[in-house]
Amino acid sequence: MQDPFYTKEKRKKSGGMLAADAWLDSSLYEFWQSLGSGYTRFQDFMSIFHVAGFKRVVVEVVSDGFSFLALGCVLLVALAMPAFDVTASGEFNKAEDYSVVFHDRFGTEIGRRGIRSDDSVPLADMPDYLLKATLATEDRRFYEHFGIDVLGTLRALLTNAQGETSLHGGSSITQQLAKQLFLSSERTIERKIVEAFLSVWLEWHYSKDDIFKLYLDRAYMGGGNFGVVAAADYYFGKRIQDVSLAEAAMLSGLYKAPGRWAPHIDLAAARGRANVVLSNMVAAGFLTEGQVTAARRHPATPVSRAADANSPNYFLDWAFEQSKTLIESSLHTTNNFVVRTTIDTTLQKFAEEAVVSTVREQGEQYDVTQAAMVVTDTVGAIRAMVGGTDYGKSQFNRAIVSTRQPGSAYKIFVYSEAFEQLGLTPSDMITDRPVCIGDWCPQNYGRSYKGSVTLASAFAQSLNTVPVTLSIKTGRDTIAALSHRMGLQADYPVTRSLALGVASVSVLDMTSSYAVLANHGLKTPAYGITRMTTLSGENVFDLDPDAPRERILSDTTVANMNSMLRGVVTGGTGRRADVPGVPVVGKSGTTSSYRDAWFCGFTGNYVAAVWFGNDDYHPTNNLTGGTLPAIAWQKFMAYAHTGVEIQPVFGVDFAIEPAIVAETDPAVEEEIVQRPPSLTPGAARKLVDLADRLAATIGASAAPRNQASVTAATTQGL
Repeated sequence: MQDPFYTKEKRKKSGGMLAADAWLDSSLYEFWQSLGSGYTRFQDFMSIFHVAGFKRVVVEVVSDGFSFLALGCVLLVALAMPAFDVTASGEFNKAEDYSVVFHDRFGTEIGRRGIRSDDSVPLADMPDYLLKATLATEDRRFYEHFGIDVLGTLRALLTNAQGETSLHGGSSITQQLAKQLFLSSERTIERKIVEAFLSVWLEWHYSKDDIFKLYLDRAYMGGGNFGVVAAADYYFGKRIQDVSLAEAAMLSGLYKAPGRWAPHIDLAAARGRANVVLSNMVAAGFLTEGQVTAARRHPATPVSRAADANSPNYFLDWAFEQSKTLIESSLHTTNNFVVRTTIDTTLQKFAEEAVVSTVREQGEQYDVTQAAMVVTDTVGAIRAMVGGTDYGKSQFNRAIVSTRQPGSAYKIFVYSEAFEQLGLTPSDMITDRPVCIGDWCPQNYGRSYKGSVTLASAFAQSLNTVPVTLSIKTGRDTIAALSHRMGLQADYPVTRSLALGVASVSVLDMTSSYAVLANHGLKTPAYGITRMTTLSGENVFDLDPDAPRERILSDTTVANMNSMLRGVVTGGTGRRADVPGVPVVGKSGTTSSYRDAWFCGFTGNYVAAVWFGNDDYHPTNNLTGGTLPAIAWQKFMAYAHTGVEIQPVFGVDFAIEPAIVAETDPAVEEEIVQRPPSLTPGAARKLVDLADRLAATIGASAAPRNQASVTAATTQGL
């Protein structure tokens, strides 16, 4: 029988569960009902914004516009961040605020570098036509735009597309000033973007007149001058307030390319540019044609700067950078310094003449347009530096900045490492045969093989397979390390073809490297400054001539290398470099596709490296290092060893005849010193005449005894 109490309790629990279930079901029902009605009300509300037809098109365009605007704002902020960082410091780029007077090795002034500027003349005191000439040429809408001249930029693009690049520029004055004050001169899209933001920043923080004044004071005008005030004094010897319209036009033409249109570099080009400026003034409505007629008929004439034109400018540019490093590491607060350099102006002229005359005479035949040379003594003092064929046309220093492949001139590092590491000698035999490193199989010039040869013969003939074989035995990393210890500064990848000179080197570094062999294996970095003082005479820097030098190569290796380098000149690829009466040693170098040609070598007196090639890297017409580079090298060395005591080369067996020039008549000596650098038929006849005159001067009894010496002394540079 069922318990009544149990049944009653069970029934009570069941009723509670049913009530809970009913409540849950009703709640869910009401929730979904309210949700549905809410969605219905939302749809009713959104229907208010429903558009169709043309209105829908407008709404879509506006909506997308706001979306892209938001994205654009984010992008602008991201692009503007570098500009914000630049302006955060509140400091402008430092101007070239050092003034350095350079002397040659004997104490004679040879040039100046650094700032020549004057910002003391207010804008209101400058001639009105100078200001108008600047605006007409650089930025006609300067007082109208917000820092970026959109119309001017479009006009410049159109004009440049038509080939009239000399008439208009694409950057406003504000943009140019932004670059001068905050940025470097590199040409990248990123820099142009930052420049645009900085231009707007300048316009917000400075007045138009302030920006214009800053531009006139900070613009580089050539010749080491910053600003129109300094340029007026340098070019015309006048205050800026006194320049004529013709002179103002010439000054205003310098902003874009002072190295191209400076009157001391090319007066005809400067006057042509000034004439363009006058035309711009007329086109801009600043002056009438009648007002500029007199300036056209009587163009500006600069004061003479002949001494500056003859300065060793490539060397001075480099020495100025070296000087700034020394100044910044010193505690002196003055900005004016005097520097004693190592340059020898006579040797500098010889080097320039050797390089320029060789390019002028045979450059077209070999399709080569540029060359560079560095000359040092045997302890590294730079005596001459030629960075190109014409400093007026291009200030790019190919002896320092440019790095090119040295070809076979690099092989001194390969053979030196083999002598040091493997204990080989020049007389050791090696087999010239095909050799491969992976799928790379170098070949000799002429695609033939010599079989069993001595290392000296392989070096003299510039065989390619032999140094590659040596590099496999020594390891290429050790060769690269030796090249850096000897003087190469630039980093380069260590590849399979390293032994053949596939590396980036400068002419200066190659000179320093060969100087190690000329200086008995001691490290011999090139240097150009021996002393620096302030203008008042306070000492800033003195070179210590007795500073210890690191030994790079053993005497045995140096002697072996020098003897092999001598063989290159006497019976190898460098025969054109030989100078009668002088112990000449060296090595030629030619790169693949004939893009670069070198000759590097030394005597007991001087070390020199010469490079020939083209700035745009296009191949020459089969130019090798044994032709024009060796010819230019020989010309210089023939000049340089005239009337000097010839020093021996360590490891080279060479009989040097004693010089007797000092015993001759002064008139005869002068004629010898100024003789041409090559032995022409006329020079040969003169040689005989000189010998006769010398014999008569010394005496008939001494003539037979000294005849050989006379001949040697008078043919050293021929």
